[in-house]
Amino acid sequence: MQKRITTNELKVGMFVILADSWLSHGFMRSRFKLTSIDQLKQLREQGIEEVLVDFSKSDREVQPTEDESATEEFEHNINHPQAVSDPKEGDAPAAWSSEQVVPEAFVSAIADNSMAPEQKSVVIYEHSLEMMDKLLESPTAENIKASKGAIHSLTDMILSDDATAQSLLRITSHDFYTYTHSVNVGVTGILLCKELFKNSDAHDLQELGAGFFLHDLGKIMVRPEVLNKPARLDDAEMRHIRIHPYQGYKILQQADALTEEVRTIVMQHHEFVDGSGYPKRLRDEEIHVYGRICGIADVYDALPADR
Repeated sequence: MQKRITTNELKVGMFVILADSWLSHGFMRSRFKLTSIDQLKQLREQGIEEVLVDFSKSDREVQPTEDESATEEFEHNINHPQAVSDPKEGDAPAAWSSEQVVPEAFVSAIADNSMAPEQKSVVIYEHSLEMMDKLLESPTAENIKASKGAIHSLTDMILSDDATAQSLLRITSHDFYTYTHSVNVGVTGILLCKELFKNSDAHDLQELGAGFFLHDLGKIMVRPEVLNKPARLDDAEMRHIRIHPYQGYKILQQADALTEEVRTIVMQHHEFVDGSGYPKRLRDEEIHVYGRICGIADVYDALPADR
């Protein structure tokens, strides 16, 4: 149930859908639940007068009465919103629901051997972003497993189609949105493994690809005001953001989607050889090569990003 209302009518707990892309406002996503008075103030200060509210995803106490339940169509152009909920640490957001997470166009493009590499890479990249956006918004076991299947297919394509794979790497965009970062790290990590392990059959590259794409899944458990903070994090905020490797591990474990490759990547992608990383402060050879590869891809994507 969706209804367009003015920002003066908004309340904390409402799930809002902004009409413009994330480029035109100060939020990390264009669809999100309001969790603080500061967010309400920010909307009004930016001159946003009306938003679409999805009451089916809003808190129970802000549901509309029957006479307010008429749905209005709201034309908008949303550019793949960042999917970060604001749950309490370790709790799954109540609004999570299963939906078709893998776009049909993604599946078709992967299988289309007649498409030019440049065109194919654009289609695959755009729909990979869409897939990760949906997964981060609804990380159900069903969606996680469907996404892993799609990532397996994408990994096979990258391993077998050099031209499309190289084009994918060239067109990656760099920003601080988790779904974009996840796709970029996924593509870069797979390509690194393709080069490093090309003479070995000892590695499950499909599961490595899944680990790279899902390495930051635990960030859905990080409070948005910490994840989105434009300034340097203080000590308490840094401790909070460091929960995301273990939270990702727990989500994947509960979804029965945690292989050894995925577990290693999710838990070790922020470990550093000098022992200054997290969550376990591993050093040197204590860090698995899979964790090191993801750590390199993670930093490689972060350095040129608009952060």
